[in-house]
Amino acid sequence: GHHGTTSGCLEVLARVVRNERPRNALDLGTGSAVLAIALAKLAHIPVLATDIDPVATRVAAANARLNGAHAFIEAKTATGFHHPAFAARGPFDLIVANILARPLMRLAPGMARHMASGGSLVLSGILAEQRDAVLAAYRIQRFRHVSTLWREGWVTLHLKQA
Repeated sequence: GHHGTTSGCLEVLARVVRNERPRNALDLGTGSAVLAIALAKLAHIPVLATDIDPVATRVAAANARLNGAHAFIEAKTATGFHHPAFAARGPFDLIVANILARPLMRLAPGMARHMASGGSLVLSGILAEQRDAVLAAYRIQRFRHVSTLWREGWVTLHLKQA
């Protein structure tokens, strides 16, 4: 949780949970489930934690159990938004994705399709010089920029569905 992208997400997620009280969240590209666990513990809401790597998904589920958050977290291996778990569990009023800028840009249309009206999107894994390109991809999908948190050469974006 100390890397600039992870700590940035944790800070923005804490603010979103406090101010918006989301009911249903998605951690896309969950990895070890640090962000999913934080969401479950902060908000006590169901979190779908997905990753393209089946090893990461198994680790995420194990970490959720170890941290007492397994009652809230469902870990699934999913490549893209065509996996049935997204339709079954969405739409989401909070989505967090801490991956890389290019995949985030490609995922923008799917994020828009699975976001509840008025929902929040927290994105990181973005180098500071990639910020404008990522923002442009999401503006096309009718997301508006709320804030940017700058940390150690990385940015965390908070966007809202229009």
